[in-house]
Amino acid sequence: MSSHRSTTPLRTAVVGTGGIARSSHLPALRTLADAGEVELVAAVDVDMDAVRAFAAGAGIPHASTDLDATLAELRPDLVVLCTPPAVHRDQAVTALEAGAWVWCEKPPCPSLADFDAIETAEKPGDAGPYASIVFQHRFGSGARHVRRLLRDGAFGRPLVAHCQTTWYRDAAYYSVPWRGRWATEGGGPAMGHGIHQTDLLLDLMGPWSEVRGMAARLVHDVETEDVSTAQVRFASGAVATVVNSVLSPDEVSRIRIDCELATIELTHLYGYRNADWRIAPAPGVPEETVAAWRDFGTDEPSSHLAQLRALVADIRAGRRHATSGAGGRQTLEFITALYKSAFTDAPVRAGEIGPGDPYYTELHGGAQGWAPDTARKEEAHV
Repeated sequence: MSSHRSTTPLRTAVVGTGGIARSSHLPALRTLADAGEVELVAAVDVDMDAVRAFAAGAGIPHASTDLDATLAELRPDLVVLCTPPAVHRDQAVTALEAGAWVWCEKPPCPSLADFDAIETAEKPGDAGPYASIVFQHRFGSGARHVRRLLRDGAFGRPLVAHCQTTWYRDAAYYSVPWRGRWATEGGGPAMGHGIHQTDLLLDLMGPWSEVRGMAARLVHDVETEDVSTAQVRFASGAVATVVNSVLSPDEVSRIRIDCELATIELTHLYGYRNADWRIAPAPGVPEETVAAWRDFGTDEPSSHLAQLRALVADIRAGRRHATSGAGGRQTLEFITALYKSAFTDAPVRAGEIGPGDPYYTELHGGAQGWAPDTARKEEAHV
């Protein structure tokens, strides 16, 4: 880790200038730029008019449609990928090979094979450069507080958990050509919508050991599922249910963990504050203990800003970020296992899916009724 990167702003390039870049990444980057932590030096997009407008509006001096040339010319320290998942692998590898850290919007990439290829391009060791994933729900003050209490054993053993991402998406949402297709969106709600709550559940509960999944295509004319459920067993022995849906008019995101001494519940939609967490004690827990549990401290909402702050601090300190490497892979492996279990009607265990397994390279695994057929491929090109 050089002293230069420890004392000067991280030169940052934004790749992809669509909605997520404008609504979430740019405000976070501007806040840290004002604090002297990052410097926005470049924006890259396939659409020159779009990238020029983005760069002009954000005061970014360099706008380009050529990622390779931008990396060679400007040598950014950090590359922020706000592009569709189908191109994440190639762009992440290109940035890592140019010596830049990568912060990649979710879904991380369409398969475990892609994720492992990105990891292979990282520099050895924890100091980086490495690629990390946008899993911002781990980084709000509420999650930090509850995670610490769980790890310290304050609530006793976790026993039963529930994780739900039940949202609503209409036909107009899926009229966008790349949505609902394995090759371009990477998966249905288990991958593209519920991934944040799933990631937070796994972060709080620890390693999972087995998943039994179901998936269905009940409403939308898409390749992927529009609803999935799963039963999960964790290495600790705890069990959980996971529900992901885009068919639910009353939208909610929820995690509930029943422990020996308390129930912890988080209810929100797209992001939480401290007030969205509830801790209910078991009978007999002292009032002063409950008061300490419920003292979440300063409120830092879950957000891209909260994670970016942590990522920059990790880069400066020469340590691995929580959503990079194995810390990011566990969530993609779980989602892959959910699909494999759903499409094979069999339980899947952690570590089971590797090279040679059809689900290692494609989340549909070539399963009949789920793999893209000729008609769908032709339709995609109309």
